[in-house]
Amino acid sequence: MSDALIDPYTRGYVLVNGSVQRDPAAGLANAVYLRLSTPLGSYWADPTIGSRLYTLQRVKDLARYGVLAKQYAEEALAPIVTDGRASSITVTVEQPGNGWLLLQIQVTAASGERHDFTYPVKVI
Repeated sequence: MSDALIDPYTRGYVLVNGSVQRDPAAGLANAVYLRLSTPLGSYWADPTIGSRLYTLQRVKDLARYGVLAKQYAEEALAPIVTDGRASSITVTVEQPGNGWLLLQIQVTAASGERHDFTYPVKVI
């Protein structure tokens, strides 16, 4: 059985008809979410898990911060490729100008299956 799916917008489990939805990407969706949402160095069991995206919470919605967000996400997600769960990960950033950076993440699983995820980063 796969992990319960976490919604990156609400930060809660995804429910369908009152039941917890399972991660359709066999754990990759949650791996991406947890690596991006955990501040780098804050997880007691493994201080290498996490990202520096939390440092962007109070920055202005400028293009240069989109570049930083992409870099921080790529650094945080690289271990998923290194440990063999994915063969590649591509990150792009959308900046709609509404106080959010939207990370568009394309993960190619080790099996060759492609999964697309969106991870929002709040800026001001």
